Amino acid sequence: MSAISFDRQLSVEALEGDVWPDPPEGATGLVRSVHVLRRRPVGTLSPWDLARLVGQDIGLPWTLPLALEMLRDAAPKQAETGYYDDELLTAVLTRKPDTWSAFPELAQEVEGILGMLTGLSPYVQREVERFRSSLSDHRKRP
Repeated sequence: MSAISFDRQLSVEALEGDVWPDPPEGATGLVRSVHVLRRRPVGTLSPWDLARLVGQDIGLPWTLPLALEMLRDAAPKQAETGYYDDELLTAVLTRKPDTWSAFPELAQEVEGILGMLTGLSPYVQREVERFRSSLSDHRKRP
């Protein structure tokens, strides 16, 4: 369980202390969405919202722990129902190796969550293998 503590009533924008301007005219839906989500209190973000932010490497010191909390809480239900929402898990697994170097305790937490999951789709299983391989490769570097 992550020991990272922060005020969940604050937005990523407030936690970072960085106010972005409104998205440019003609911005994609994803860009507009990310701008809006950065302004919402992090404690109100849904798994879908977190998948968007984590997938764009936005506010990772706060969004990753929340994403892992949601994934950890959902893991036991997966054993009961046989269903697991892969979108948030995939967003987490596909972060760059440097992310896991910066947050090694979160990488360990991901491993713990993965140990609770069964029957992942072949696509997600490939992402699990890439995640584990990137951690292993990164640890081997001097």
